[in-house]
Amino acid sequence: MEKVTCECGHQNPYGTELCERCGKPLKEQQQLLNMRYEGVARRSQTYNRSVVDKVWNFFSSVKVGIWIIFLILVASIFGTIFPQEMFIPPNVDPAQYYGEEYGIAGEIFYTLGFHNLYGSWWYIALLAALTTSLIIASIDRVVPLYRALKNQRVTRHKSFLSRQRIFGESDVASQDATYEAVKEGLKKKKYNISEENGNLVAEKNRFARWGPYVNHVGLVLFLTGAMLRIFPGMYVDENVWVRDGDTVPLPGTDSQYYLESEGFTMETYDEDDEMYAEALERSGGPITETYRTEAVLYERVDGNVVGVDSEQQKVKSHDIEVNDPLTYDSYSIYQVDYKLNELYEMDFELESEETGEVYGDFTVNLFDPEDSYEIDDEREVTIHSYFPDFYFDDDNEPSTRSSIPDNPAFIFAFDGPEVEGTEHRFVGIQQNHPVTEDPVYNVSFAGIDTNHVTALTVRKDLTLPFLMAGGAIFMIGLIQGSYWTHRRIWLQKRGDDGFYVAGHTNKNWESLKRDVNAAIDGTDIESPEDQIVKKEESKKQSASADDRADTGEADKGGR
Repeated sequence: MEKVTCECGHQNPYGTELCERCGKPLKEQQQLLNMRYEGVARRSQTYNRSVVDKVWNFFSSVKVGIWIIFLILVASIFGTIFPQEMFIPPNVDPAQYYGEEYGIAGEIFYTLGFHNLYGSWWYIALLAALTTSLIIASIDRVVPLYRALKNQRVTRHKSFLSRQRIFGESDVASQDATYEAVKEGLKKKKYNISEENGNLVAEKNRFARWGPYVNHVGLVLFLTGAMLRIFPGMYVDENVWVRDGDTVPLPGTDSQYYLESEGFTMETYDEDDEMYAEALERSGGPITETYRTEAVLYERVDGNVVGVDSEQQKVKSHDIEVNDPLTYDSYSIYQVDYKLNELYEMDFELESEETGEVYGDFTVNLFDPEDSYEIDDEREVTIHSYFPDFYFDDDNEPSTRSSIPDNPAFIFAFDGPEVEGTEHRFVGIQQNHPVTEDPVYNVSFAGIDTNHVTALTVRKDLTLPFLMAGGAIFMIGLIQGSYWTHRRIWLQKRGDDGFYVAGHTNKNWESLKRDVNAAIDGTDIESPEDQIVKKEESKKQSASADDRADTGEADKGGR
Protein backbone atom coordinates (compact mmCIF):
# COMPACT_ATOMS: atom_id res chain seq x y z
CA MET A 1 0.00 0.00 0.00
CA GLU A 2 1.25 3.51 -0.84
CA LYS A 3 2.11 5.73 2.08
CA VAL A 4 0.29 9.02 2.60
CA THR A 5 2.50 12.12 2.78
CA CYS A 6 1.41 14.96 5.07
CA GLU A 7 2.10 18.61 4.33
CA CYS A 8 4.71 18.49 7.11
CA GLY A 9 6.62 15.96 4.99
CA HIS A 10 6.03 12.89 7.16
CA GLN A 11 5.07 9.69 5.33
CA ASN A 12 2.26 7.87 7.09
CA PRO A 13 1.16 4.25 6.53
CA TYR A 14 -1.85 3.76 4.31
CA GLY A 15 -5.06 4.05 6.34
CA THR A 16 -3.69 6.59 8.84
CA GLU A 17 -6.29 9.25 9.70
CA LEU A 18 -4.07 11.66 11.65
CA CYS A 19 -0.48 12.46 10.75
CA GLU A 20 1.82 10.63 13.13
CA ARG A 21 4.10 13.69 13.44
CA CYS A 22 1.91 16.80 13.53
CA GLY A 23 -1.57 15.35 14.03
CA LYS A 24 -3.11 17.07 11.02
CA PRO A 25 -6.17 15.15 9.73
CA LEU A 26 -5.29 13.44 6.45
CA LYS A 27 -8.95 13.34 5.45
CA GLU A 28 -11.37 16.24 5.36
CA GLN A 29 -13.43 16.13 8.55
CA GLN A 30 -15.93 18.66 9.89
CA GLN A 31 -16.59 16.97 13.22
CA LEU A 32 -14.34 16.42 16.20
CA LEU A 33 -11.44 14.02 15.78
CA ASN A 34 -11.87 10.35 16.62
CA MET A 35 -9.06 9.82 19.12
CA ARG A 36 -9.91 6.24 20.11
CA TYR A 37 -6.81 4.80 18.42
CA GLU A 38 -5.05 8.11 17.81
CA GLY A 39 -6.00 7.86 14.14
CA VAL A 40 -3.36 5.18 13.51
CA ALA A 41 -3.54 2.68 10.66
CA ARG A 42 -4.78 -0.72 11.83
CA ARG A 43 -3.87 -3.83 9.90
CA SER A 44 -7.49 -4.93 9.56
CA GLN A 45 -8.36 -1.64 7.84
CA THR A 46 -5.33 -1.69 5.56
CA TYR A 47 -4.83 -5.14 4.05
CA ASN A 48 -7.47 -7.40 2.53
CA ARG A 49 -5.82 -9.44 -0.18
CA SER A 50 -4.53 -12.79 1.07
CA VAL A 51 -6.38 -15.50 2.99
CA VAL A 52 -4.43 -14.50 6.10
CA ASP A 53 -5.69 -10.93 5.69
CA LYS A 54 -9.29 -12.07 5.41
CA VAL A 55 -9.04 -14.34 8.47
CA TRP A 56 -7.33 -11.56 10.41
CA ASN A 57 -9.97 -9.00 9.42
CA PHE A 58 -12.81 -11.42 10.29
CA PHE A 59 -11.62 -12.11 13.82
CA SER A 60 -10.55 -8.50 14.48
CA SER A 61 -14.13 -7.31 14.01
CA VAL A 62 -15.91 -6.33 17.22
CA LYS A 63 -19.21 -7.44 15.68
CA VAL A 64 -17.84 -10.95 15.12
CA GLY A 65 -16.67 -11.10 18.73
CA ILE A 66 -20.10 -10.02 19.98
CA TRP A 67 -21.82 -12.66 17.84
CA ILE A 68 -19.52 -15.37 19.22
CA ILE A 69 -20.30 -14.24 22.78
CA PHE A 70 -24.01 -14.30 21.93
CA LEU A 71 -23.79 -17.89 20.63
CA ILE A 72 -21.90 -18.98 23.76
CA LEU A 73 -24.54 -17.38 25.98
CA VAL A 74 -27.40 -19.02 24.06
CA ALA A 75 -25.70 -22.43 24.25
CA SER A 76 -25.07 -21.95 27.98
CA ILE A 77 -28.73 -21.07 28.53
CA PHE A 78 -29.89 -24.24 26.76
CA GLY A 79 -27.41 -26.22 28.84
CA THR A 80 -29.28 -25.19 32.00
CA ILE A 81 -32.70 -26.46 30.89
CA PHE A 82 -31.96 -29.90 32.33
CA PRO A 83 -29.18 -31.00 34.72
CA GLN A 84 -25.75 -31.66 33.28
CA GLU A 85 -24.54 -35.26 33.30
CA MET A 86 -22.30 -34.58 36.31
CA PHE A 87 -25.40 -33.79 38.41
CA ILE A 88 -27.52 -36.83 37.59
CA PRO A 89 -27.34 -40.02 39.69
CA PRO A 90 -23.93 -41.61 39.06
CA ASN A 91 -25.21 -45.17 38.63
CA VAL A 92 -27.65 -44.53 35.76
CA ASP A 93 -27.22 -44.53 32.01
CA PRO A 94 -27.50 -40.92 30.72
CA ALA A 95 -28.98 -42.11 27.42
CA GLN A 96 -31.93 -43.61 29.30
CA TYR A 97 -32.09 -41.11 32.16
CA TYR A 98 -32.90 -38.01 30.13
CA GLY A 99 -35.56 -39.76 28.09
CA GLU A 100 -37.23 -41.33 31.12
CA GLU A 101 -37.12 -38.19 33.24
CA TYR A 102 -37.86 -35.47 30.68
CA GLY A 103 -39.46 -37.26 27.74
CA ILE A 104 -38.85 -36.22 24.13
CA ALA A 105 -37.27 -32.93 25.22
CA GLY A 106 -34.78 -34.88 27.34
CA GLU A 107 -33.92 -37.19 24.44
CA ILE A 108 -33.29 -34.18 22.16
CA PHE A 109 -31.23 -32.56 24.94
CA TYR A 110 -29.06 -35.69 25.16
CA THR A 111 -28.81 -36.26 21.39
CA LEU A 112 -27.57 -32.70 20.75
CA GLY A 113 -24.89 -33.10 23.42
CA PHE A 114 -26.26 -30.53 25.85
CA HIS A 115 -25.96 -33.08 28.69
CA ASN A 116 -22.19 -32.57 28.63
CA LEU A 117 -22.22 -29.06 27.23
CA TYR A 118 -19.02 -27.63 28.66
CA GLY A 119 -16.95 -30.55 27.42
CA SER A 120 -18.53 -30.86 23.97
CA TRP A 121 -16.32 -30.21 20.97
CA TRP A 122 -18.53 -27.51 19.48
CA TYR A 123 -18.72 -25.54 22.75
CA ILE A 124 -14.93 -25.74 23.06
CA ALA A 125 -14.75 -24.59 19.41
CA LEU A 126 -16.82 -21.50 20.29
CA LEU A 127 -14.48 -20.76 23.20
CA ALA A 128 -11.49 -21.18 20.87
CA ALA A 129 -13.09 -18.79 18.35
CA LEU A 130 -13.69 -16.21 21.08
CA THR A 131 -10.10 -16.58 22.30
CA THR A 132 -8.82 -16.11 18.75
CA SER A 133 -11.02 -13.04 18.32
CA LEU A 134 -9.74 -11.51 21.56
CA ILE A 135 -6.10 -12.10 20.64
CA ILE A 136 -6.35 -10.78 17.07
CA ALA A 137 -8.57 -7.81 17.97
CA SER A 138 -6.18 -6.83 20.77
CA ILE A 139 -3.04 -7.09 18.63
CA ASP A 140 -4.78 -5.23 15.79
CA ARG A 141 -5.37 -2.25 18.09
CA VAL A 142 -2.83 -2.26 20.89
CA VAL A 143 0.34 -2.38 18.76
CA PRO A 144 -0.38 0.71 16.65
CA LEU A 145 -1.87 2.51 19.67
CA TYR A 146 1.28 1.84 21.70
CA ARG A 147 3.46 3.08 18.85
CA ALA A 148 1.39 6.25 18.43
CA LEU A 149 1.34 7.13 22.14
CA LYS A 150 5.01 6.36 22.66
CA ASN A 151 6.14 8.50 19.71
CA GLN A 152 3.60 11.31 20.01
CA ARG A 153 4.95 14.80 19.32
CA VAL A 154 4.40 17.85 21.49
CA THR A 155 3.87 20.39 18.74
CA ARG A 156 0.63 19.76 16.91
CA HIS A 157 -1.09 21.19 13.85
CA LYS A 158 -3.73 23.80 14.61
CA SER A 159 -6.46 21.64 13.01
CA PHE A 160 -5.55 18.85 15.44
CA LEU A 161 -5.98 21.15 18.42
CA SER A 162 -9.10 22.95 17.18
CA ARG A 163 -10.91 19.64 16.63
CA GLN A 164 -10.44 18.45 20.17
CA ARG A 165 -13.53 18.62 22.34
CA ILE A 166 -11.85 21.02 24.79
CA PHE A 167 -10.36 23.92 22.84
CA GLY A 168 -9.77 27.62 23.22
CA GLU A 169 -7.38 30.39 22.19
CA SER A 170 -6.44 33.52 24.12
CA ASP A 171 -4.29 36.63 23.89
CA VAL A 172 -1.79 37.08 26.72
CA ALA A 173 0.39 39.98 27.89
CA SER A 174 3.50 37.83 28.39
CA GLN A 175 3.87 34.40 26.77
CA ASP A 176 6.85 33.35 28.86
CA ALA A 177 5.29 34.22 32.21
CA THR A 178 1.97 32.65 31.26
CA TYR A 179 3.71 29.54 29.98
CA GLU A 180 5.61 29.03 33.25
CA ALA A 181 2.51 29.66 35.35
CA VAL A 182 0.43 27.10 33.44
CA LYS A 183 3.31 24.61 33.54
CA GLU A 184 3.55 24.88 37.34
CA GLY A 185 -0.22 24.55 37.66
CA LEU A 186 -0.18 21.32 35.66
CA LYS A 187 2.68 19.93 37.74
CA LYS A 188 0.64 20.52 40.89
CA LYS A 189 -2.08 18.36 39.34
CA LYS A 190 0.48 15.54 38.94
CA TYR A 191 0.71 15.79 35.16
CA ASN A 192 3.84 14.64 33.32
CA ILE A 193 5.16 17.52 31.21
CA SER A 194 6.83 17.17 27.78
CA GLU A 195 8.17 20.34 26.11
CA GLU A 196 9.20 21.23 22.58
CA ASN A 197 9.83 24.63 20.95
CA GLY A 198 8.07 26.54 23.73
CA ASN A 199 5.01 24.26 23.62
CA LEU A 200 4.00 21.56 26.05
CA VAL A 201 1.76 18.57 26.42
CA ALA A 202 0.72 17.50 29.93
CA GLU A 203 -0.27 13.85 30.32
CA LYS A 204 -1.58 11.77 33.19
CA ASN A 205 -2.72 8.16 33.67
CA ARG A 206 -1.67 6.84 30.29
CA PHE A 207 -1.69 3.35 31.80
CA ALA A 208 -5.51 3.55 31.94
CA ARG A 209 -5.59 3.17 28.15
CA TRP A 210 -4.29 -0.38 28.50
CA GLY A 211 -7.10 -1.47 30.85
CA PRO A 212 -9.26 -3.11 28.12
CA TYR A 213 -6.26 -5.00 26.76
CA VAL A 214 -5.32 -6.23 30.24
CA ASN A 215 -8.95 -7.43 30.43
CA HIS A 216 -8.40 -9.32 27.20
CA VAL A 217 -5.25 -10.97 28.55
CA GLY A 218 -7.19 -12.13 31.60
CA LEU A 219 -10.04 -13.45 29.46
CA VAL A 220 -7.64 -15.29 27.17
CA LEU A 221 -6.01 -16.99 30.18
CA PHE A 222 -9.42 -17.85 31.63
CA LEU A 223 -10.72 -19.29 28.34
CA THR A 224 -7.46 -21.18 27.85
CA GLY A 225 -7.98 -22.81 31.24
CA ALA A 226 -11.53 -23.75 30.28
CA MET A 227 -10.38 -25.30 26.99
CA LEU A 228 -7.53 -27.23 28.64
CA ARG A 229 -10.13 -29.24 30.55
CA ILE A 230 -10.78 -31.42 27.50
CA PHE A 231 -7.17 -32.64 27.45
CA PRO A 232 -6.49 -35.90 29.32
CA GLY A 233 -4.80 -35.46 32.64
CA MET A 234 -5.71 -31.79 32.98
CA TYR A 235 -9.14 -32.12 34.57
CA VAL A 236 -10.93 -35.01 36.25
CA ASP A 237 -14.29 -34.93 38.03
CA GLU A 238 -15.76 -38.44 38.10
CA ASN A 239 -17.60 -40.66 40.55
CA VAL A 240 -16.74 -44.20 41.55
CA TRP A 241 -18.58 -46.70 43.76
CA VAL A 242 -16.40 -48.97 45.89
CA ARG A 243 -17.71 -51.89 47.93
CA ASP A 244 -16.16 -52.93 51.20
CA GLY A 245 -13.11 -55.08 50.51
CA ASP A 246 -12.99 -54.26 46.79
CA THR A 247 -10.14 -52.57 44.93
CA VAL A 248 -11.07 -50.57 41.84
CA PRO A 249 -9.11 -48.41 39.37
CA LEU A 250 -9.67 -44.71 39.89
CA PRO A 251 -11.43 -43.10 36.90
CA GLY A 252 -9.46 -40.46 35.04
CA THR A 253 -6.07 -41.89 36.08
CA ASP A 254 -5.58 -44.26 33.13
CA SER A 255 -5.45 -47.17 35.61
CA GLN A 256 -2.36 -45.71 37.25
CA TYR A 257 -4.03 -45.57 40.66
CA TYR A 258 -6.31 -48.03 42.46
CA LEU A 259 -8.38 -47.55 45.58
CA GLU A 260 -9.33 -50.15 48.13
CA SER A 261 -12.17 -49.66 50.61
CA GLU A 262 -11.33 -51.47 53.83
CA GLY A 263 -14.74 -50.54 55.20
CA PHE A 264 -17.40 -47.86 55.23
CA THR A 265 -18.90 -46.63 58.50
CA MET A 266 -21.64 -44.20 59.32
CA GLU A 267 -21.81 -42.68 62.78
CA THR A 268 -24.89 -40.99 64.25
CA TYR A 269 -25.23 -38.57 67.10
CA ASP A 270 -25.64 -40.13 70.51
CA GLU A 271 -29.28 -40.16 71.52
CA ASP A 272 -28.29 -39.83 75.18
CA ASP A 273 -26.30 -36.65 74.58
CA GLU A 274 -28.33 -33.76 75.99
CA MET A 275 -26.72 -31.37 73.52
CA TYR A 276 -28.47 -33.06 70.58
CA ALA A 277 -31.56 -34.37 72.33
CA GLU A 278 -33.86 -31.61 71.10
CA ALA A 279 -32.67 -31.88 67.50
CA LEU A 280 -32.99 -35.65 67.50
CA GLU A 281 -36.51 -35.38 68.88
CA ARG A 282 -37.52 -32.95 66.14
CA SER A 283 -36.02 -35.16 63.43
CA GLY A 284 -37.88 -38.21 64.62
CA GLY A 285 -34.87 -40.45 64.09
CA PRO A 286 -31.09 -40.65 64.19
CA ILE A 287 -29.02 -37.91 62.58
CA THR A 288 -25.82 -38.80 60.78
CA GLU A 289 -22.67 -37.30 62.29
CA THR A 290 -19.95 -38.71 60.06
CA TYR A 291 -19.52 -40.73 56.86
CA ARG A 292 -16.16 -42.43 56.70
CA THR A 293 -14.36 -44.63 54.18
CA GLU A 294 -11.19 -46.36 55.30
CA ALA A 295 -9.31 -46.06 52.02
CA VAL A 296 -5.97 -47.33 50.77
CA LEU A 297 -4.45 -45.90 47.59
CA TYR A 298 -2.26 -48.06 45.38
CA GLU A 299 -0.13 -47.13 42.40
CA ARG A 300 0.65 -49.39 39.49
CA VAL A 301 4.34 -50.21 39.46
CA ASP A 302 6.18 -48.77 36.45
CA GLY A 303 6.66 -51.22 33.66
CA ASN A 304 3.39 -53.11 34.15
CA VAL A 305 0.87 -53.17 31.35
CA VAL A 306 -2.70 -52.01 31.89
CA GLY A 307 -5.09 -54.94 31.67
CA VAL A 308 -2.55 -57.47 32.90
CA ASP A 309 -2.33 -58.66 36.51
CA SER A 310 -0.07 -55.76 37.39
CA GLU A 311 1.79 -55.31 40.62
CA GLN A 312 0.59 -52.48 42.83
CA GLN A 313 2.33 -50.71 45.65
CA LYS A 314 0.62 -48.95 48.52
CA VAL A 315 1.21 -45.20 48.49
CA LYS A 316 -1.21 -43.79 51.06
CA SER A 317 -3.89 -44.67 53.61
CA HIS A 318 -6.51 -42.20 54.74
CA ASP A 319 -9.95 -42.16 56.35
CA ILE A 320 -12.00 -40.17 53.85
CA GLU A 321 -14.71 -38.04 55.43
CA VAL A 322 -16.85 -35.17 54.19
CA ASN A 323 -14.55 -32.14 53.68
CA ASP A 324 -11.53 -34.32 54.50
CA PRO A 325 -10.44 -35.90 51.20
CA LEU A 326 -7.56 -38.18 50.39
CA THR A 327 -5.10 -36.12 48.35
CA TYR A 328 -2.14 -37.41 46.36
CA ASP A 329 -0.35 -36.35 43.16
CA SER A 330 -2.85 -33.56 42.31
CA TYR A 331 -5.81 -35.91 42.87
CA SER A 332 -8.38 -35.41 45.63
CA ILE A 333 -10.87 -38.13 46.53
CA TYR A 334 -14.01 -36.90 48.31
CA GLN A 335 -16.79 -38.71 50.17
CA VAL A 336 -20.10 -37.90 48.43
CA ASP A 337 -22.58 -40.74 48.93
CA TYR A 338 -23.10 -44.23 50.31
CA LYS A 339 -25.39 -47.23 50.23
CA LEU A 340 -25.84 -49.46 53.26
CA ASN A 341 -26.52 -53.17 53.13
CA GLU A 342 -26.46 -53.59 49.38
CA LEU A 343 -27.19 -57.14 48.23
CA TYR A 344 -23.90 -58.90 47.65
CA GLU A 345 -24.38 -62.71 47.64
CA MET A 346 -27.44 -64.96 47.71
CA ASP A 347 -27.49 -68.54 49.03
CA PHE A 348 -29.79 -71.14 47.44
CA GLU A 349 -30.61 -74.80 48.04
CA LEU A 350 -31.45 -77.30 45.34
CA GLU A 351 -34.21 -79.63 46.49
CA SER A 352 -36.78 -82.05 45.23
CA GLU A 353 -40.07 -80.46 44.19
CA GLU A 354 -42.03 -83.50 45.36
CA THR A 355 -40.32 -84.58 48.60
CA GLY A 356 -38.40 -81.47 49.59
CA GLU A 357 -35.16 -83.45 49.85
CA VAL A 358 -32.18 -81.09 49.77
CA TYR A 359 -29.48 -82.19 47.31
CA GLY A 360 -27.04 -79.35 48.09
CA ASP A 361 -26.55 -75.62 48.18
CA PHE A 362 -24.71 -72.95 46.14
CA THR A 363 -23.91 -69.26 46.53
CA VAL A 364 -24.28 -66.66 43.74
CA ASN A 365 -22.13 -63.55 43.74
CA LEU A 366 -24.58 -60.95 42.44
CA PHE A 367 -21.83 -58.85 40.86
CA ASP A 368 -19.83 -61.68 39.30
CA PRO A 369 -22.02 -64.79 39.04
CA GLU A 370 -20.57 -68.01 37.68
CA ASP A 371 -22.08 -69.69 34.67
CA SER A 372 -22.88 -72.91 36.52
CA TYR A 373 -22.69 -74.48 39.97
CA GLU A 374 -21.97 -78.17 40.58
CA ILE A 375 -24.19 -79.49 43.37
CA ASP A 376 -22.84 -83.05 43.45
CA ASP A 377 -21.45 -85.60 41.05
CA GLU A 378 -24.81 -85.94 39.28
CA ARG A 379 -26.58 -82.58 39.53
CA GLU A 380 -25.69 -79.11 38.22
CA VAL A 381 -27.39 -75.69 38.27
CA THR A 382 -26.77 -73.31 35.37
CA ILE A 383 -27.73 -69.61 35.25
CA HIS A 384 -29.68 -69.30 32.04
CA SER A 385 -30.54 -65.59 32.54
CA TYR A 386 -29.70 -63.04 35.21
CA PHE A 387 -31.58 -59.76 35.82
CA PRO A 388 -29.85 -57.65 38.51
CA ASP A 389 -32.66 -55.08 38.72
CA PHE A 390 -35.62 -57.08 37.44
CA TYR A 391 -38.75 -55.64 35.82
CA PHE A 392 -41.06 -56.41 32.89
CA ASP A 393 -40.54 -54.19 29.86
CA ASP A 394 -43.22 -52.83 27.50
CA ASP A 395 -43.40 -56.22 25.72
CA ASN A 396 -43.97 -57.96 29.05
CA GLU A 397 -40.55 -59.57 28.80
CA PRO A 398 -38.20 -59.84 31.79
CA SER A 399 -35.47 -57.19 31.70
CA THR A 400 -33.19 -55.19 34.00
CA ARG A 401 -32.96 -51.48 34.65
CA SER A 402 -29.29 -51.48 35.58
CA SER A 403 -26.40 -53.71 36.59
CA ILE A 404 -26.91 -52.96 40.30
CA PRO A 405 -28.62 -55.89 42.10
CA ASP A 406 -31.46 -53.94 43.69
CA ASN A 407 -34.01 -56.56 42.67
CA PRO A 408 -32.14 -59.66 41.44
CA ALA A 409 -33.94 -62.43 39.57
CA PHE A 410 -32.73 -65.59 37.80
CA ILE A 411 -33.79 -68.20 35.34
CA PHE A 412 -32.04 -71.37 36.48
CA ALA A 413 -31.50 -74.47 34.37
CA PHE A 414 -31.19 -77.88 36.06
CA ASP A 415 -29.46 -81.05 34.96
CA GLY A 416 -29.68 -84.29 36.93
CA PRO A 417 -30.54 -87.96 36.82
CA GLU A 418 -34.20 -87.31 37.77
CA VAL A 419 -34.93 -85.34 34.58
CA GLU A 420 -34.60 -85.98 30.92
CA GLY A 421 -32.96 -83.02 29.21
CA THR A 422 -33.05 -79.70 31.07
CA GLU A 423 -35.74 -77.96 33.07
CA HIS A 424 -35.96 -74.25 33.96
CA ARG A 425 -37.23 -72.21 36.86
CA PHE A 426 -37.69 -68.47 37.48
CA VAL A 427 -36.49 -67.34 40.92
CA GLY A 428 -36.57 -63.82 42.32
CA ILE A 429 -37.27 -61.99 45.56
CA GLN A 430 -40.55 -63.45 46.82
CA GLN A 431 -41.01 -65.12 43.41
CA ASN A 432 -40.50 -68.76 42.51
CA HIS A 433 -42.19 -70.14 39.41
CA PRO A 434 -41.41 -73.25 37.34
CA VAL A 435 -40.95 -72.61 33.65
CA THR A 436 -41.05 -76.31 32.73
CA GLU A 437 -44.19 -78.38 33.23
CA ASP A 438 -44.06 -81.09 35.91
CA PRO A 439 -40.91 -79.73 37.55
CA VAL A 440 -38.62 -82.14 39.37
CA TYR A 441 -36.31 -79.65 41.04
CA ASN A 442 -36.94 -76.59 43.15
CA VAL A 443 -34.59 -73.81 44.29
CA SER A 444 -35.28 -72.25 47.66
CA PHE A 445 -33.78 -69.12 49.16
CA ALA A 446 -31.36 -70.00 51.97
CA GLY A 447 -29.68 -66.76 52.98
CA ILE A 448 -28.22 -63.46 51.91
CA ASP A 449 -25.03 -61.51 52.44
CA THR A 450 -24.92 -57.70 52.18
CA ASN A 451 -22.17 -55.18 51.82
CA HIS A 452 -21.74 -51.45 52.31
CA VAL A 453 -20.92 -49.32 49.28
CA THR A 454 -19.25 -45.92 49.33
CA ALA A 455 -19.48 -43.32 46.56
CA LEU A 456 -16.38 -41.20 46.02
CA THR A 457 -15.62 -38.32 43.69
CA VAL A 458 -12.19 -38.19 42.08
CA ARG A 459 -11.10 -34.67 41.24
CA LYS A 460 -8.04 -33.20 39.62
CA ASP A 461 -7.85 -29.68 38.22
CA LEU A 462 -4.60 -28.45 36.72
CA THR A 463 -6.49 -25.67 34.94
CA LEU A 464 -7.28 -23.86 38.18
CA PRO A 465 -4.11 -21.70 38.09
CA PHE A 466 -5.12 -20.48 34.61
CA LEU A 467 -8.64 -19.67 35.80
CA MET A 468 -7.46 -17.87 38.94
CA ALA A 469 -4.74 -15.92 37.14
CA GLY A 470 -7.14 -15.01 34.33
CA GLY A 471 -9.78 -13.81 36.77
CA ALA A 472 -7.26 -11.77 38.79
CA ILE A 473 -5.77 -10.14 35.68
CA PHE A 474 -9.24 -9.39 34.35
CA MET A 475 -10.16 -7.59 37.60
CA ILE A 476 -6.89 -5.62 37.47
CA GLY A 477 -7.71 -4.49 33.94
CA LEU A 478 -11.27 -3.64 34.94
CA ILE A 479 -10.08 -1.46 37.84
CA GLN A 480 -7.33 0.03 35.71
CA GLY A 481 -9.72 1.15 32.99
CA SER A 482 -12.61 2.13 35.29
CA TYR A 483 -11.04 4.24 38.04
CA TRP A 484 -8.44 6.15 36.06
CA THR A 485 -8.71 8.21 32.88
CA HIS A 486 -6.04 9.08 30.35
CA ARG A 487 -5.88 12.90 30.19
CA ARG A 488 -3.85 15.19 27.94
CA ILE A 489 -3.66 18.97 27.85
CA TRP A 490 -1.87 20.85 25.07
CA LEU A 491 -0.53 24.39 25.50
CA GLN A 492 0.80 25.72 22.21
CA LYS A 493 1.98 29.19 21.23
CA ARG A 494 -0.07 31.18 18.74
CA GLY A 495 2.40 33.51 17.09
CA ASP A 496 3.86 36.02 19.55
CA ASP A 497 0.74 37.12 21.42
CA GLY A 498 -1.32 34.11 22.53
CA PHE A 499 -1.84 30.42 23.16
CA TYR A 500 -3.95 27.54 21.96
CA VAL A 501 -5.27 25.32 24.74
CA ALA A 502 -6.75 21.89 23.98
CA GLY A 503 -7.60 18.86 26.06
CA HIS A 504 -8.63 15.25 25.55
CA THR A 505 -9.65 12.36 27.79
CA ASN A 506 -11.36 9.06 27.16
CA LYS A 507 -14.05 9.82 29.79
CA ASN A 508 -14.97 12.11 32.70
CA TRP A 509 -14.73 15.37 30.79
CA GLU A 510 -15.85 17.52 33.70
CA SER A 511 -12.81 16.44 35.68
CA LEU A 512 -10.55 17.38 32.77
CA LYS A 513 -12.20 20.80 32.57
CA ARG A 514 -11.50 21.38 36.25
CA ASP A 515 -7.84 20.45 35.74
CA VAL A 516 -7.52 22.87 32.82
CA ASN A 517 -9.21 25.72 34.69
CA ALA A 518 -7.05 25.08 37.77
CA ALA A 519 -3.87 25.25 35.64
CA ILE A 520 -4.78 28.51 33.88
CA ASP A 521 -6.19 30.15 37.00
CA GLY A 522 -4.49 33.50 37.58
CA THR A 523 -3.28 33.84 33.99
CA ASP A 524 -4.60 35.76 30.98
CA ILE A 525 -5.77 32.56 29.29
CA GLU A 526 -9.52 32.26 29.08
CA SER A 527 -11.27 29.03 29.98
CA PRO A 528 -11.51 26.83 26.85
CA GLU A 529 -14.90 25.74 25.60
CA ASP A 530 -16.46 22.32 25.48
CA GLN A 531 -17.31 22.22 21.80
CA ILE A 532 -20.02 19.58 22.19
CA VAL A 533 -21.76 21.61 24.90
CA LYS A 534 -21.36 24.75 22.79
CA LYS A 535 -22.87 23.01 19.79
CA GLU A 536 -25.84 21.73 21.80
CA GLU A 537 -26.48 25.20 23.27
CA SER A 538 -26.31 26.67 19.80
CA LYS A 539 -28.92 24.18 18.59
CA LYS A 540 -31.19 25.05 21.52
CA GLN A 541 -30.86 28.78 20.83
CA SER A 542 -31.58 28.24 17.13
CA ALA A 543 -34.62 26.10 17.94
CA SER A 544 -35.84 28.73 20.42
CA ALA A 545 -35.45 31.48 17.81
CA ASP A 546 -37.42 29.39 15.28
CA ASP A 547 -40.18 28.87 17.84
CA ARG A 548 -40.38 32.62 18.49
CA ALA A 549 -40.49 33.31 14.76
CA ASP A 550 -43.29 30.78 14.27
CA THR A 551 -45.21 32.31 17.18
CA GLY A 552 -44.85 35.80 15.65
CA GLU A 553 -46.13 34.65 12.27
CA ALA A 554 -49.10 33.00 13.98
CA ASP A 555 -49.93 36.21 15.86
CA LYS A 556 -49.83 38.22 12.63
CA GLY A 557 -52.07 35.73 10.90
CA GLY A 558 -54.51 35.88 13.80
CA ARG A 559 -54.75 39.67 13.65
